[in-house]
Amino acid sequence: MQPVKCSAEVIDIRVLTHDVKEISLRMIDPPQLEFTAGQYISIEVTEMKDGHPRQNNRPYSIASSPEEKEIITLCVNLVKGGPGSTQIHSLQMGDKLKFLYPLGYFTVKEAATSLLFVATGTGIAPIKSMIVHLLRSGSRRPMTLYWGLRSEIDLYYQEAFTSLAKEYPFFKYCVTLSRPTDAWTGLRGRVTTLLPGLIQTVENLEAYLCGNGEMIKEVRTLLIEKGMPRKSVHYEKFY
Repeated sequence: MQPVKCSAEVIDIRVLTHDVKEISLRMIDPPQLEFTAGQYISIEVTEMKDGHPRQNNRPYSIASSPEEKEIITLCVNLVKGGPGSTQIHSLQMGDKLKFLYPLGYFTVKEAATSLLFVATGTGIAPIKSMIVHLLRSGSRRPMTLYWGLRSEIDLYYQEAFTSLAKEYPFFKYCVTLSRPTDAWTGLRGRVTTLLPGLIQTVENLEAYLCGNGEMIKEVRTLLIEKGMPRKSVHYEKFY
């Protein structure tokens, strides 16, 4: 399917952490957005080049589930000096956005395998879309999410994932902090450091990785060394 030009209006802005916002967009044209969980939109932003403004496109994964066709959400962290994230973080209620959709092939493949999801930072966005869609659509594939963040001030979506884990016993969720305070009682350390001891087998397992490039490289190497076929390791690098 060829990318289509779209427009939407900002209808909600949630400050999730000191540098992450969730932006909800109500579709204008088309009135509903058809997409596959894991895909992204490419937002039109203004960048300065040689002292002149230029229009460019920046990709942002959809964090909401495909069942929510009239309203989509984005989960965006503010990158210092980043024209795309700076513009999105400055959006106000009622602002209009133009973008292209649907884009990307980081989507869950149909299979009878168990699922391993690993994310760092806002790499959780497409994975959240995948997990919620799978659970809502009746999938009973065993799935585990490991999410690496820096410290307690970087935590968000905790209640949502905890509730899903309680409602669906075949979904397991773990978050680990690389720089927690002494008060933190959960997992400690980088997700790449903990995974070797957490993954006992890769038999009948499919992996989806999203976040920083170093994490993806290390986890992909780990899984392949444990015997996972390369074609079973899917990933999307954010930074």
